[in-house]
Amino acid sequence: MRALIQRVKSAQVHVDGALVGECGAGVLVLICAMQGDTDDMPAKLAAKISKLRIFKDDEGRMNRSVVDISGEALIVSQFTLAADTSRGNRPGFSAAAAPQDGERLYEAFAAEMGALVPTRTGQFGADMAVSLVNDGPVTIWMDTDA
Repeated sequence: MRALIQRVKSAQVHVDGALVGECGAGVLVLICAMQGDTDDMPAKLAAKISKLRIFKDDEGRMNRSVVDISGEALIVSQFTLAADTSRGNRPGFSAAAAPQDGERLYEAFAAEMGALVPTRTGQFGADMAVSLVNDGPVTIWMDTDA
């Protein structure tokens, strides 16, 4: 699985103009299931993200996790994280998991995150409008195969 984690002051996701998910201070996680991802990956990735020390401590150092700050998470599916831009100008997305596998792994990841911090989600496969207030900004790329 591949994730792009953004430290946010707040984030929202709308589908067809309707708010479907939002979070306050915490993380916005754009998530993509990749071909070959296994059922154990969502739990491992959620555990790692929940412990990622990207929030400031009392001395202003990034030393606290989303759990430590009692933060929230907004999880948004984003198959375009699988983009291959090595050939030409049009990205290829063949490395992304098939939609049924992607949705299953996305839902499993959201459930695992929800067991760790208050979590909301976007809508898998929908055309979503995501808005956020970056905090920092702090943006981290994470891959389960790395």
